Amino acid sequence: MLVKTKAIVLHSFKLGESRMIVDMFTCEAGRQSFVVPIPKSSKSKLKKQYFQPMTLLEIESDLRQRLQLQKLKEVRLLAPYSSIPFSPEKLAISLFVAEFLYHALRSEQQNAPLFAYLCDSMQWLDTVEDGFANFHLTFLMRMSRFLGFYPNLDDYVDGCVFDLRTSTFSLQVPTHRDFLQPDDARRIHTLMRMDFPTMRVFRLSRQDRNRITEVLLHYYQLHIPQFPELKSLSVLQELWT
Repeated sequence: MLVKTKAIVLHSFKLGESRMIVDMFTCEAGRQSFVVPIPKSSKSKLKKQYFQPMTLLEIESDLRQRLQLQKLKEVRLLAPYSSIPFSPEKLAISLFVAEFLYHALRSEQQNAPLFAYLCDSMQWLDTVEDGFANFHLTFLMRMSRFLGFYPNLDDYVDGCVFDLRTSTFSLQVPTHRDFLQPDDARRIHTLMRMDFPTMRVFRLSRQDRNRITEVLLHYYQLHIPQFPELKSLSVLQELWT
């Protein structure tokens, strides 16, 4: 079936000397893997920069359900980034988000609202000049809404705990260990009030930011089978003071 769709590059790696595998999340067909010839010159129709993590593309492919590796017919940039490749902080965030999505969307089917959220989020990061230190926190928290385990903010009262398994705030301590004590539950409550335009007004120390990141990743590990430790986390934790 010939499909034209928008796509986000999640990951790519070499397959031998002449080809590479590119994993993408597409608007029309969900998660897909493509085998792509490695560009050998600057005049090639396929450019190496097309397949960098989180690049936004428009692609055309003859998708076949029985094939694990699809072939691309046409590729072009959807929205070239103007600042992310040249900002160490934005690039570190982008690589973290790409690794996170590579695992979080491992079996994700077509999900147009989620795809739009990902595109809008990355374009916002690319255009903002400052005040984006909390981007990855806001991004991870709000993405859980599209995957079905976003907490209910109305349940929160001061002093409650947060049950990571059921995604609920409660004054009752659960019988299992996967819950947050009131201090961390309060951090999650604060995080849920953030969005991209307003997150700059929430002052967090690097220690607070790193703690929230660890909590959110553990949260995803509980809800997504075989979600691993992320290699890019250590770089992200060194950003800002």
